Amino acid sequence: MAAQGLEREVKIRFGSVVDAQRAVAASGAALSAGRRLQRDVLLDTPEGALRIRRSALRVRVEEGRGFITFKGPVDLFATMKLREELETPVSEPNALLKLLDDAGFRPCFRYEKFREEYAHGNAVVAIDETPIGVFVEIEGDETAVTAAAAALGKSPADYVLDSYRGLFLQHCMVHGITLNDMLFPG
Repeated sequence: MAAQGLEREVKIRFGSVVDAQRAVAASGAALSAGRRLQRDVLLDTPEGALRIRRSALRVRVEEGRGFITFKGPVDLFATMKLREELETPVSEPNALLKLLDDAGFRPCFRYEKFREEYAHGNAVVAIDETPIGVFVEIEGDETAVTAAAAALGKSPADYVLDSYRGLFLQHCMVHGITLNDMLFPG
């Protein structure tokens, strides 16, 4: 089943997984998907056609399942990250990556995170443990995102609207390191 529509989300940085878990538990959110490793690959043409259009093509693999996602340009005037999103499951993510490579789409960024998801009203609240820190990502309609963030004790001043790729590039710049991908050691 393909999901289509607008993606509306914010990220909120937390100091630790424990801090994020405590805030999510105190918000009254209910666990909907347990902790699992997500491996994501962003793809683009060698000329960066999608980057130029401010769009993204992603293949995600988790627990043997795969998903392909297209994300359109971010609405630069929205108070939350808002963009078109089209996503569908794929049964053979490695074969899909080969097919996309043959069609001219090359991996341009790989990233990993451990994610657990919760339901808070009409919002999905995810705790993401990444190699560059812990984030709570909230997705839903504007009212649901605002309510979930407030239940976490956060306000729009705490919202992070950048992608994990953008956050990773900032992290590398601040720390004076050069890495191509955001992966856990090992």
